Amino acid sequence: MLELTPKGIVKELDRFVVGQSDAKKSVAIALRNRWRRKQLDEKLREEIMPHNILMVGPTGVGKTEIARRLAKLVNAPFIKIEATKFTEVGYVGRDVDSIIRDLLDIAIKLVKDLMRNEVALKAASIAESRIIDSLVGDTSSEEARNKFHAKLKGGALDAVEIEITIADNQQSNIGNMFDIPNTSGGQVGLFNISDMLNKAMGGKKTKTVKLTVPEAYKILLREESEKLIDEEKAISEAIRLTEEDGIVFLDEIDKISVSNDNGRRGEVSREGVQRDLLPLVEGTIVSTKYGAIKTNHILFIASGAFHLTKPSDLLPELQGRFPIRVQLSSLSEDDLIKILQDTENSIAKQYQAMLEVEEVIINFTKDGISKIAAMATEINNEIENIGARRLHTIMEKLLEDISFNAPEIKGSKIDIDSAFVEKQLADLAKKQDLMKFLL
Repeated sequence: MLELTPKGIVKELDRFVVGQSDAKKSVAIALRNRWRRKQLDEKLREEIMPHNILMVGPTGVGKTEIARRLAKLVNAPFIKIEATKFTEVGYVGRDVDSIIRDLLDIAIKLVKDLMRNEVALKAASIAESRIIDSLVGDTSSEEARNKFHAKLKGGALDAVEIEITIADNQQSNIGNMFDIPNTSGGQVGLFNISDMLNKAMGGKKTKTVKLTVPEAYKILLREESEKLIDEEKAISEAIRLTEEDGIVFLDEIDKISVSNDNGRRGEVSREGVQRDLLPLVEGTIVSTKYGAIKTNHILFIASGAFHLTKPSDLLPELQGRFPIRVQLSSLSEDDLIKILQDTENSIAKQYQAMLEVEEVIINFTKDGISKIAAMATEINNEIENIGARRLHTIMEKLLEDISFNAPEIKGSKIDIDSAFVEKQLADLAKKQDLMKFLL
């Protein structure tokens, strides 16, 4: 984290997101402040709260991508959630505490993935030993085992089918099929049902399955890795990671704000959701299946277009918990050109790589890229401005015939120049009605 200075963070974000320097600067400072806080005395550290951020700007300009990439930089637990998924307690919908429970689940996965890497070699050795046991028996000679081990490593046994005994996870999967909304401590749901079922049936069940050696190895490797992971240590670290480094991205927060200009249906519910969110953002304790989670130091980043409302329409208390407010600008034609070709894993590179699988080489010329960006800008201005998302819909239409015919035109090399773009999208340029299909 030390090497990630605010300038370094912005530089990293620049690789994936075009423009929006104010927003990048704000999130970079927020991330650096987390590191600064951790260097302080424990008593003072507890008093310093994160400065939550409110991003205001049209759709498709990079709000979500900035937050997502920020979390990825430091491998922090990150969740994106639409504010409209929640309703005031008493209405049908999820309760806001489920945000933190979901965030903790993500943190547990992050921690376990790291722990699996640490035990990978030992788990692989045990998994290979179990496969050899199923092939030659666990009482076979060392010489026979070594011979089969060499065959296993060399891929000579890939087509062989073996029988292995593995844990039967069918009961635990039942827990993922239900949701109990609007319940205090809503962790009382599926997972508890599956735990009770497992206990009632005498603990974990096993089953024997017949699989090819590579399939068996994959399952056994995962199973042995799970056994080697210290579950309590993983959960403890995940709770710490959630509380100290968790990032919650609250999208469409403008949809739960209430305009002061005119009354509308659902005002009570929307204002109720704001009031439910308030303690979460201010700092509270949320009970989960794994223990209590303090939300005091979780970073909340909210975003909204605020077309019909404005940030000041949010509850004053909630506004106060988002002291950093940044305005994101609409994307210009030059911005769209950069998104098409300059960002890492740009849209053009993605389509080139996908078609290269079919041995079809497409080359985007400079004038072709400019034409695509110009057309996206025109449609955004005339129909509805959905920012960079318009590029995906235009590219799909542009390359539709090539994608469809790719298996039959292997070995082809096609230039996507201005003339090609005009020819493929001529109808869209001429007919306003057809543009409405590009949603």
